Amino acid sequence: MEQRSTFVGVDVAKAHCDVAVRPSGEQWTFAQDEGGWALAVERLRSLQPALVVLEATGGLERPLVRALVTAALPVIVVNPRQVRDFAKATGHLAKTDRLDARVLAQFAETVRPVVRPQPEPATEALAAVLARRRQVVEMLTAEKNRLHAAPQPTRQRIAAHIAWLKAELTRMDTELDDLIRQSPVWRAQEDLLRSVPGIGRVLSRTLLGELPELGRLSRKQIAALVGVAPLNRDSGTLRGPRRVWGGRAPVRAALYMATMVARTCNPVIRAFYQRLRTAGKAHKVALVACMRKLLTIVNAMMKHRTPWQQVAGPSA
Repeated sequence: MEQRSTFVGVDVAKAHCDVAVRPSGEQWTFAQDEGGWALAVERLRSLQPALVVLEATGGLERPLVRALVTAALPVIVVNPRQVRDFAKATGHLAKTDRLDARVLAQFAETVRPVVRPQPEPATEALAAVLARRRQVVEMLTAEKNRLHAAPQPTRQRIAAHIAWLKAELTRMDTELDDLIRQSPVWRAQEDLLRSVPGIGRVLSRTLLGELPELGRLSRKQIAALVGVAPLNRDSGTLRGPRRVWGGRAPVRAALYMATMVARTCNPVIRAFYQRLRTAGKAHKVALVACMRKLLTIVNAMMKHRTPWQQVAGPSA
């Protein structure tokens, strides 16, 4: 008799994690600490699962994922929205930690998402600093907006906080400089990326920290991963407009800003944008196409270790 594969869903919370196993229906809970992770690894090893699925929870899942990857268990972190849509489609409208673990296990068994290599600890550290930098920039923008409308008694406090945030941003940029310099691989990759007109250090470092798959996937796969691939919206004879959706928002935001710059200073992107506009494409449509083209170019550059001048030619 053929042995059935085992699929595991793990719902991660701040203090504990709930585990559900299919097809056995077994469930248990373990603490969200080193002792709990060790017990979970030992128990999951005995099950020899075909797949372990967790949701992205803003970083809470990372220590557990590292423990599972170290134990050579097949683990993947999936988008919570994808899992929630699956739950609604299968009639699971209630939401508790135990129910979420069961949905994740069913999602693993039904969908069977492809396991991708997890980022190395150094890449995770870089991504964590980048995430914190984005938070500081957001706080700085919010405080600057508040300063104009703030009454006089609180204006000095806001101004002092703005000064502190600016200093913190400088410190974080220095920390990012140090992290890049410590890795010969990252230094070489950043030099390649920065050779492209329009790409500054924000996008280059966002790509290094948030998109480690760059150069390892096809152009269609990398565009879909970032969320700049147009998706069909057709039904019967209706042909709806193609739209981009999903993907990695931090990468897409940094890519958008770089493309705005490249539209004026990068000869390849500028010519491509102008050709699309001449053909009647709307500004936003042409801009997203330029984002996709710029991403495709750097993906090929990273894959073949080719600098910009060899890609664009001497005329560029």
